Amino acid sequence: MDGEKTPNPRAQGERWTTEQVLAMAPDAASRKAGGKLATPGPWSEAGAGDGAVWGVCKGSGSTPYRAMVDTTGPAFKCSCPSRKFPCKHALGLLLLWAGEDGSEGDGGDNGGVVTGGEPPQWVAEWLSGRREHREDRPGKGDKDGGKDKGSKGLADPEAARRRAERRAQRVGAGAEELERRLADLLRSGLAAADRAGYGSWDETAARMVDAQAPGLAARVRELGSIPGSGADWPSRLLEECALLHLLDEGLLGIERLPEPLAATVRSRVGLPTDANGTGDGSGESSAERTVRDRWLVLAQQDREEGPQGKLTTRRIWMRGERTGRMALHLSFAGPGRAHDLALPPGLVLDADLTYYPGARPLRVTVGERYAPAAPGGVPAGCGADAALAAYGDALRDDPWLDSWPVVLADVVPIPGRPPTPGRPGTGWQLADADGESALPVDPRCEGGTGLWQLAAISGGGPLTVFGECGHRGFVPLTTWDPAPVAL
Repeated sequence: MDGEKTPNPRAQGERWTTEQVLAMAPDAASRKAGGKLATPGPWSEAGAGDGAVWGVCKGSGSTPYRAMVDTTGPAFKCSCPSRKFPCKHALGLLLLWAGEDGSEGDGGDNGGVVTGGEPPQWVAEWLSGRREHREDRPGKGDKDGGKDKGSKGLADPEAARRRAERRAQRVGAGAEELERRLADLLRSGLAAADRAGYGSWDETAARMVDAQAPGLAARVRELGSIPGSGADWPSRLLEECALLHLLDEGLLGIERLPEPLAATVRSRVGLPTDANGTGDGSGESSAERTVRDRWLVLAQQDREEGPQGKLTTRRIWMRGERTGRMALHLSFAGPGRAHDLALPPGLVLDADLTYYPGARPLRVTVGERYAPAAPGGVPAGCGADAALAAYGDALRDDPWLDSWPVVLADVVPIPGRPPTPGRPGTGWQLADADGESALPVDPRCEGGTGLWQLAAISGGGPLTVFGECGHRGFVPLTTWDPAPVAL
């Protein structure tokens, strides 16, 4: 088994934390299985050095498994038959290494099981092959491409232009069809939309997929779920129809929009964007959208999406210490695959982040790192009124924005109250410690244990909480006690 992730220039002397190792696991079962192997018993010939960790693990068969990790990738290789990357043996080895008291070196000959030293031949050959492979492909991962213009397989610019024109025509036709669908809906009356059922919406969404406009398809499916969803659903349906109409009109008249807003429209429709490109006509280079700062990791959240949860989306929120800018890194992984980036909350990353083009840039790619990630402190925050103002300011630039990341300081979680005869119930709130203002918590958060965990950590006192502030309410993601706690 051999698995490799996108290059990630960790310092070779950096010992990973347990949280960083567990964040690389492809699923909960692998985390559990790896934890069982994070003991000295099954391991022999374990070591660390030259940017690698290796070891031999005794399994149920007669032949032990050889596991090795290139920590500068990271990349993983194991002789076991598992198709998960990393497998339980690589995870167990890394957890064992992370749990030992080490010096600043790769292994640190400190009497632990994973001792420092030179890699054995079977590890050195693998590392050498990987590094030769990278040298043979100097353009891979390069911000500017780095490929020879005459190299085989380079896309034909004229063919790419024709494909882009054909897609633009299909997307435009899809937007016009959707406008007719919305007009028919308004003529027949929104109050009657629940009688039409979900089928007509699903059919319209399928037409948007055929038109290569997945963003429009997703919004159409949301429209189909609103009728019959609760009291005052026609008002919510009207609001969402208005936003979808605005997006349609923006797409159909995109050549008249300022380029940052045009880039936002393309992104919302689902057209491909590239952080390292020029933003489809803006003329702004990726270097002009690249910001170096010390980025405090505020939260990391994995969410299963797609049919049967076959796709896992990882969201990592960061904020620059110098610039104060928020950033969101997105990555996607299929079944049995680990994400290419793992940054537990509380770390500080000195790195270049390149923002995707847009009217209110937020999504980024991680570029060059200038130092190993190190623990950071508790972030500064604001009150409820300032959080709402920050969301409103972002909404002015991007009217389709569902929420905006903010750090709340000195807020107290207030549990909701169930309804009683003659008195309506209330939802959870995060109130300023002075009692002047409060933010309602998104009702979708009330089904789990996170809010009660937040209340227990608070003990009735003020906390610093990071989350997303939006029109549905506030979604808490991380608090500090004093170390970060994911909710």
